[in-house]
Amino acid sequence: MSIIKKPERELPLEEILKMTFIIYSKNFLTFFIPFLAVAIVTGILSSLVYNFTATAVANIPEPGASLEAIQTWFWSFAVAVLAMTLILAITSWIMDTVVNGICVKCAADFMEKGKASLAEAFTFVICKLVPLLVAALITGILIGLGALAFIIPGIILSIMFSLVVPTIMVEDVGALESLSRSRKLVSYRWLKTFALLLIVYLAMIFASFIGSLVGQPLGAFSTLVGSIAAAFVQPVIPISLTVYYYAMVAKEAQRVPPPPPPPPL
Repeated sequence: MSIIKKPERELPLEEILKMTFIIYSKNFLTFFIPFLAVAIVTGILSSLVYNFTATAVANIPEPGASLEAIQTWFWSFAVAVLAMTLILAITSWIMDTVVNGICVKCAADFMEKGKASLAEAFTFVICKLVPLLVAALITGILIGLGALAFIIPGIILSIMFSLVVPTIMVEDVGALESLSRSRKLVSYRWLKTFALLLIVYLAMIFASFIGSLVGQPLGAFSTLVGSIAAAFVQPVIPISLTVYYYAMVAKEAQRVPPPPPPPPL
């Protein structure tokens, strides 16, 4: 297998995408397996929530039932749905953080060493799990609040923090430092970063939508089929952001002035 070197200059968008698909196609199983595992787990949990909700709605007290019976049903339903949704959210948060970290580490190792190991990447991610989880939580909350504020602030924050995971994995920085580091790397390249994110996320959404349509006859399991379909495309996101990270680091290095010449003897 030929070594895919990390970018040594800023790359145009088409070269970033081309390099992303070369890395993914040459190492398909390495990147696909972690996302497939997450898709199966979260898909099954989502199907359980769907089934429970459908069953509970079907068992709504009949018209004329006593107020006590209606209140009992409502609180039982609300508490159960809230608990399952919380479990699903926490599971997704942890597993998504781990799998994205693994794929970023593998992509970085392929570009720097010419090879990567899932086991080594997983071990490395576990060592970095706390800053990765903290960064994911902070960025998720900020982006979510920004999206509620007329959407545009959420998009800006998504662009600003898009390189948080590669920064933590490659530069060995903490969660808070990774936020400012990511913002610095994408500075003056807001539109380019937005275009990259738009392309890769639209591809994932499209794959998930097609998978859900295919699995629609399966009822609750359509969510699982959609998750598995999205897993084929999801590795493109961390791979492309890792390539983009190295390109932005190269751009930054080119802007650093050379050291002054030594004084004459």
